[in-house]
Amino acid sequence: MVRGWSGSAALVAFVGLAVAVAAGAQQPAVQPKVKATDSVTVNADRGLVGVSDSATSVAVLSQKQMQNAPGLTLDDKLHQVAGFQLFRRTSSWTANPTTEGVSLRGLGSTAASRTLVVSDQVPLNDAFGGWVHWDEIPSLAIDEVKLLRGGSADLYGSSAIGGVIDVVPVMPGLLATPELDSRGQERERRFGVSADASGASEDTALEDLLLTGVARRLTMLGAFTGLKTGGYIPIAPAFRGTVDTPANVTAESGRVVLGTSPGKRGINGFLLGNVLNEARDNGTPLQTNGTRLWRYEGGMDGRGSGGSAAVRVYGSRESYRQSFSAIAVNRDSERLTKLQRVPVDEVGFVVQGSRALGRAVTAAVGVDLRDIRATDDESAVGNVVVTTSTSARQRETGGYVDGIWQPKGWSVSGSVRVDSFRTLDARQVVSNGAGATGLPELDELVASPRVGLVRRLGKGFELTGTGFRAFRGPTMNELYRTGQVGQQITKANDSLLAERATGFEFGGEEVGRLGRLRGTYFWTEVNRPISAVLLSQTATSQLLQRQNLGQIRSRGMMLEGQTERWHGLEANFGYQLAFATVTAFNTSSLVQKNLTGNWIPEVPRESVTAAVNYGMPRIASVHGVFSYTGKEYDDAANQFVLHPYARVDVSAEREVGRGFAVFVGAQNVLNRTIDAGLTPLLTLAAPRLVQGGLRYKLGR
Repeated sequence: MVRGWSGSAALVAFVGLAVAVAAGAQQPAVQPKVKATDSVTVNADRGLVGVSDSATSVAVLSQKQMQNAPGLTLDDKLHQVAGFQLFRRTSSWTANPTTEGVSLRGLGSTAASRTLVVSDQVPLNDAFGGWVHWDEIPSLAIDEVKLLRGGSADLYGSSAIGGVIDVVPVMPGLLATPELDSRGQERERRFGVSADASGASEDTALEDLLLTGVARRLTMLGAFTGLKTGGYIPIAPAFRGTVDTPANVTAESGRVVLGTSPGKRGINGFLLGNVLNEARDNGTPLQTNGTRLWRYEGGMDGRGSGGSAAVRVYGSRESYRQSFSAIAVNRDSERLTKLQRVPVDEVGFVVQGSRALGRAVTAAVGVDLRDIRATDDESAVGNVVVTTSTSARQRETGGYVDGIWQPKGWSVSGSVRVDSFRTLDARQVVSNGAGATGLPELDELVASPRVGLVRRLGKGFELTGTGFRAFRGPTMNELYRTGQVGQQITKANDSLLAERATGFEFGGEEVGRLGRLRGTYFWTEVNRPISAVLLSQTATSQLLQRQNLGQIRSRGMMLEGQTERWHGLEANFGYQLAFATVTAFNTSSLVQKNLTGNWIPEVPRESVTAAVNYGMPRIASVHGVFSYTGKEYDDAANQFVLHPYARVDVSAEREVGRGFAVFVGAQNVLNRTIDAGLTPLLTLAAPRLVQGGLRYKLGR
């Protein structure tokens, strides 16, 4: 198969220079067709449908790769991608939703993500809090996941500072696409069934179902996922008391899609409904939370010889609840202190279109709006119950233009987006007070430009570079809601301003017969980052408040490689080195020490992933994932160290005929003890999870 990695020495030398710079995006515009098993590839950006803007770095996981990875939820599957980091080291099958923020490029996160998660153009980050419901979309209704690294607010708006994770859904409109039968003749797949059923340790059961069908031009899809786990006790054994119980979840998600397949004019439309219902125990009898989220969407797509257009209209209705408690020092008793209810309504739309302007130029324009209304009801529990209700409205309106010029040997892209980010109609009512109190209105106008450049040097080698501005507006959770994880309480701040980021990346890539090798240097600086600042603490508790800290910077490099398939064997690896520190500091807190020079919380300096897949015909396919995460800190003062850890996950699958297959897997197979958090007591990530089940697939 190739020339090999003939330019590898030059690429490694280039990356070595990047590392040296760190101590003191990026794909080919023309790619070979990518197989379903590839995990590193490129993708068109949001505006330029069908055109690769290869100055941006993208990693892709197919549905098959996600099925192969052991684990219960989507964030478990994404663990195999270097640089993907949750706010804490706990999976969403046990973690409080408010700790399920995600970051890329070493920028860290809080409850809110500095990475935007979308699906079919629609934001999936929680409308109120910015965290991610990783179990919202039924597993088999996800076709693939694309992780676009580097600031992307130029097209997506708020929260895309570190990048965008695009959860690509299975859409029934694609089911009418002809496929080849056993004789090589084209045919339409009229009906399909996929189902998984498995059990796992920690008293766990998981069921997945996907039904698809085509009747003339009408297409249909139905999907369901059910998850129930008994969980585990997160508090480390040395600190446990009689109040400590397992953290767990019972969740169901369902989806129904009705659509039309493209007609002669290349136009199709769809209607979609999705529901998530989950209930969680957070580690003590009185600390619980639950979410019920209804999401609906309708859209049309059109594509012709000269361009394409898309329209999306969407909305959601969410009800979130949580209870809080105070725990005795010996952890043998607790008392209920607060109840919260947060109803949230969201509506929005996306309109975009692109057109080829000659042979070498393609341009796109788009506008979108996201409008959110929410109320945070907090009831203090005591002799007299006092309820504080804070309601507000948040609206982001944006528009962008995007273009790419692709002369021979070059690719030059550029875009700019302008957003109006407003928080308005904020008011607070206390049940025993005299009336409503108005809260500050926030109104910011933000421009997010981006430029990208690719130079193809031949023999599968190229150099890439990109520069960008990005932003993240404060969520209503950060502005108005008090949060608690363990014995760590974080107060809101209704005067927060948007985070502003400036960054650039440059790199090189070689594609050859042996596979693909890529190196990237990245640098991102965030002004006014929203951080949790310490106000007071005791030996067993902490009180913090969200504040605009000053400035943080993440700079470093990433190496990624992937082999071609050879006799059923393929492998890929990723390594990220991130120097993520506080570079400027300001706060009114009298307790918080100066943080300048400190590491950004929850960001390790080094992270490594490696995956190996081996298919043995007529026997089984075997998969292994190794990951290493270096030391990180759980607090801004860098007092609480989370130790480095290595984790090994394995799985295997064997077909047994008639569409059936059996599979087994183990996550954290060596049962390593992994520090998850210090709040300030030590909590642990999941122990070994052993899973086994049956898989069925039928299409005709």
